[in-house]
Amino acid sequence: MLTQFPGEFYFQYGHASIADLGHVVMCFEGISELAATEVEDEQLWDGQARSSRYQDFSKSGFITPPEFDSAQAALYQDAAGQLLAGYNEIHAKVFEHLAERLPKPESMKPDAYKRNLTARAFDVARYLLCFGIPTGVGQVTSIRTLERQVRRLKTSEYRELRDLAAEIAEACAEQPACQWDATNSGEALAPTLARHVDADEHLAQSRVDLKLWAAQNLEEYTHQCSDPVDLLKPTDTMADIVATLLYPVTDGPYRLLYEQACSWSSARRNEVIDVALRSRTRRDELLRNFRGAPYVYDIVMDIGAYRDLHRHRRCQQFRQAYSTKLGFETPDAIADAGLSTYYKALACHACNIATSLPEPGSHYLLPFASRARFLFKMDFSEAEYIARLRSGVKGHFSYRRIAWYMKEKMAELEPELGRLMQATPPWTEDPLHR
Repeated sequence: MLTQFPGEFYFQYGHASIADLGHVVMCFEGISELAATEVEDEQLWDGQARSSRYQDFSKSGFITPPEFDSAQAALYQDAAGQLLAGYNEIHAKVFEHLAERLPKPESMKPDAYKRNLTARAFDVARYLLCFGIPTGVGQVTSIRTLERQVRRLKTSEYRELRDLAAEIAEACAEQPACQWDATNSGEALAPTLARHVDADEHLAQSRVDLKLWAAQNLEEYTHQCSDPVDLLKPTDTMADIVATLLYPVTDGPYRLLYEQACSWSSARRNEVIDVALRSRTRRDELLRNFRGAPYVYDIVMDIGAYRDLHRHRRCQQFRQAYSTKLGFETPDAIADAGLSTYYKALACHACNIATSLPEPGSHYLLPFASRARFLFKMDFSEAEYIARLRSGVKGHFSYRRIAWYMKEKMAELEPELGRLMQATPPWTEDPLHR
C-alpha cells in the first residue's frame, strides 16, 4: 500500500500538486534593493534579505539600470555617487551628534556603546541610500510558488527583474550547486518548471488595460498626503474590488477610489471588472486584487519603511508607482544635528535627476526617503501583530510611527478592538539598545 500511495494518491493529481511538495533554496547576490523588493513580493514566500539597517553600504556601489544609454547612465551614476557620499557624511555627523547627546552609561561596555550608536546613525543615513543599492536575498519556496514568481518577474517593467527571471529558469534546468546526496548528481533542480514556465501575460495585459481605462475615465488626483495612514472597513465588496484594481494604476487614495466605485452604477463597475479580466485565459488565476480582507490600510510612507513592512505576508499588499510626487521624509535627527540644508540639497538633487531620467530606470535613483503610497489589506489579528511588533523601541523610527498610527486608526474605527492593540508610542525611545 505504501508503495502505491505516491502514484495513486499524489502524482496523478498533476504537476501543480507535485510542485507543492518540492522546495527549492535559491540565493540572489548583488541585485538592487528595488529588485529584492519585487522578488519578495510573494505571499507564500520564506526568505531573508540583507538588512539596510546596522550595515555599512559606503563601499557597496550601486546597480546601474540596464535600460539606460551611456549618457543616462553617466547622469544616474553621478547622482547616485553623490547620495552615497552624503550617506557617509550624514552617518559620521549623526554619530558625533548622538555621542554628544547620549554619553556612555557606566554600565555599558565601550564596544557595545559604539556599536549601538553606529547602528542608530545608520538608521538616519540610510535615508540617502538609493533603490539601486545592491543587496542579497536568500529564499526557500515551493516549486509552485517559484513558478508563480518567475511568471510574474518575466512581465516586470524592470529589465533587471526580467533577466533575473530568465536566470532562475536556467538554474532550474541545471543540477543544484549544493549536492546533499551523491546519488542525485546530474539531476536537474526543477526541469518541468524550466521547460514550461512562461510570462504571466494576463497580469501584464490587465495592468496595461486598467491603466488605459483609468486615464480615459478618471480625473487626475492631487498628490497630497496630509494623513500618512488611513483605515477603512469596506462594506461593498464589488466597490472594494474595483477600487483595488484601480489603485496600482492611479495615484489616488484608496478612500476616494472606493467612494467613487460605491457611487457608480453596476454597469460602470462591471466595466472595470471586464477590463481587468479581458486577457484572462482558463489557465489564469484571478488577480490578487480580487482578494479582500476586513480592514484596508492606505499608507503613505518612505520606501525604506516599506522595505520592512513589506515582509509581513499575512495580508494583501499593493503599491502605486514609485515617483517623486509625494516628496521625501526628513528624520528628526537630521535637523537636531544641524544637517537639514545639506540633507535636503542631496535628496532634492537626486529627485530632480530622477525626474529627468526615463522610467522605470529612474526609480533606481530614488532615495529610501522618497514617499510612495501602499495598500495593506488584513484581518484584525495581523493589524494587532504589526502594530505591536513594529512599534517596539528597537525598530526603525519610520515604521514605528506607521505602526503607531495603525493602532490609533483602529481605535478610532473600532474602539472595542482598538483597545486590544498594544503598541509603543514613537516618543518612547531606548537609543542605546537594539
